[in-house]
Amino acid sequence: MELCPHCNAPIEGSAKFCTHCGKPLAASTSAKYKSTFGQIPNREIMLQAKEALSGRWGLAIGVMLLYQIILGVTDSAFTPFVALVITGPMNVGLAVFSLSLSRRQDARLEQLFAGFERFGTNFIAYLLYSVFVFLWFLLLIIPGIIAMLSYSQTFYILAEDKNIGAYDAIMKSKDMMNGYRWKYFCLGLRFIGWWILCILTFGIGFLWLMPYMSVSCARFYDDVSDPRHD
Repeated sequence: MELCPHCNAPIEGSAKFCTHCGKPLAASTSAKYKSTFGQIPNREIMLQAKEALSGRWGLAIGVMLLYQIILGVTDSAFTPFVALVITGPMNVGLAVFSLSLSRRQDARLEQLFAGFERFGTNFIAYLLYSVFVFLWFLLLIIPGIIAMLSYSQTFYILAEDKNIGAYDAIMKSKDMMNGYRWKYFCLGLRFIGWWILCILTFGIGFLWLMPYMSVSCARFYDDVSDPRHD
């Protein structure tokens, strides 16, 4: 019997997603990617994200819009300090929601606020993330970009592991992204054309693009989540 490479649960038939953990089954994409991690092409990751959003665009757009409004209002109506304090928990909440969408699980609007359950840890994680990236950018632009890519999975890790600490989550992201930073960078480049189109629509297109990017990034996380990192 074939087992899920993520949680070792039995795979039912030719399912594309594990019915136990909800993560994508790389083996179902192509025999070429069977039992591998970080090998699903970015084009396929984006296709899987689009399929996961099918029929749930309204919910995804609403949550993403609420996320942007909350951070925008706190940054402008109050002080940047308030935005700094809540960005970490909000990012973790968005990660929880995006992972639920990408795995075709029960995604709900209230998941956007799930990061406040571990407010202190998630706040410190964002603070450390910002400091580390800033320090690398003080050296040169390229080291700063590499740091952003290395720490990019921090909030997904915090969304999944309720026991991990802030610093450990950042270090785990760095370890997880070893060998996959270029792949993640290229995934971002694939959205440049969409950004241009959204600008031409006076920003309206971003209502669809932002959820699309968020779920694609969540799908990327599942692709590189090798159990050996646990």
